[in-house]
Amino acid sequence: MSEAATPEHPPEPTQPSTPSERPLPSTWEQMGGLSGMLDSALPVIVFVIANAAAGLGWAIGAAIAAAVVIAVIRLLRHEPVGQALGGLFAVAVAAFIANRSGSAKGFFLLGIWSFVVYGVALLISILVRWPLIGVIWENLNGRGNAWRKDRALVRKYDLATALWVLVCAARFVVQRWLYDSDQVGWLAFARIAMGYPLFILVIIGTVLIVNSGSGKNPRQQWQELRERRKENPKAKPLTFKERMALAEQRMDRKKQDRQG
Repeated sequence: MSEAATPEHPPEPTQPSTPSERPLPSTWEQMGGLSGMLDSALPVIVFVIANAAAGLGWAIGAAIAAAVVIAVIRLLRHEPVGQALGGLFAVAVAAFIANRSGSAKGFFLLGIWSFVVYGVALLISILVRWPLIGVIWENLNGRGNAWRKDRALVRKYDLATALWVLVCAARFVVQRWLYDSDQVGWLAFARIAMGYPLFILVIIGTVLIVNSGSGKNPRQQWQELRERRKENPKAKPLTFKERMALAEQRMDRKKQDRQG
């Protein structure tokens, strides 16, 4: 009998990977990475350049063509096309509005008013005690709705959601002012600058707010990782889901201590 099959050396148990155990894609990956940022900015840049060079009609055609090219390239590369197709639809609607209004600034009107819709939805979610950032975050981490029993955590999600409300308000105020001022070039710049770059900053702010509800701030988490790597050099940072599970265990122990 081989050594691996003896009772003294039992085989190590293997756990099949299940979908819930697989690491979730990072926020940057979900956004599409650098290509996603370029895909969102390219139709806007093409539209503004073509409008300045050849007029509104050419600008509309160029923007739609750019969105189509992006979708085709993603198809050829066998990449997820959901974001590209969504972008193509948005560009088509924006081009239709610009064509109907007869003004280049109409290309940005859909995006401007979408900020109002998003902001109002986020604000309502706070008022009804179902902050959308919490709903999205917890479902991405497979925790369902159990988080709503933790008032402190709900307040964290309220604050994170309020941050997004402020961003939507800022986007609307700035871009609406530029729209009313007929500053198409600056409107395009604001659309890009207040898109992915601002989105990344708000994501960082959201992570800092929500992680503070997991019992340890980022500095404490980094120190903890350094200690773990002294014992295991290959140790990886705990995922958000793992940190929240540990936080729940600490809360359960405290409740048991109080009851005992």
